[in-house]
Amino acid sequence: MIHINLLPYREIRRRERRIQFYVVSGLMIALGAAIGLVGHLYMSGRVDYQEGRNEFLRAEIRKLDAEIAEIRRLRAQIDALVARKQVIETLQGDRVQPVYMFNDLVAQLPDAVYFRSLRQSGTRVTLNGHAQSNARVSHLMRSLDASPTMTNPGLVEVKSVSAGGRRLSEFTLNIRLDRPPETEAASDPQKTAAAETN
Repeated sequence: MIHINLLPYREIRRRERRIQFYVVSGLMIALGAAIGLVGHLYMSGRVDYQEGRNEFLRAEIRKLDAEIAEIRRLRAQIDALVARKQVIETLQGDRVQPVYMFNDLVAQLPDAVYFRSLRQSGTRVTLNGHAQSNARVSHLMRSLDASPTMTNPGLVEVKSVSAGGRRLSEFTLNIRLDRPPETEAASDPQKTAAAETN
């Protein structure tokens, strides 16, 4: 017996395909939205994590900046202390210099020469005095040049004057003071240690 289907099967199949298409499209849209949501959450998490790391680095940088400022402050204090120490050492070494200078002046002073004034400015000393002759002034300059505490005697002026009915040579000369050798060794611990080892 022959069966004839009189139902509109094409329309039913078209409707089923349309429903299947809508279902698949809906599932794809839902899957795309889920993937987008997961990607967004993942990226937000990564951004938050990176922001946390950046904030940690900023906090560490602030700590390091504070430590650097403290180091600079300590270095400035150290430099100030070293400068003060050097000034004290210089004063300590120079406090005996006038004694050496006067001892040397008396020891190097030839006969028939005497000083009228002495003026010191730093390491430079200006001597003013009278001598019996110009040869005595030359002898004084050679003696001062041989001194361990005075160097570079330089004649500024010499002229002939009359004093008490006698003709004398009035002179002005400059000398430079050097630190005595034992004072230098005492003020420089490295030189002292080297001298002791030798």
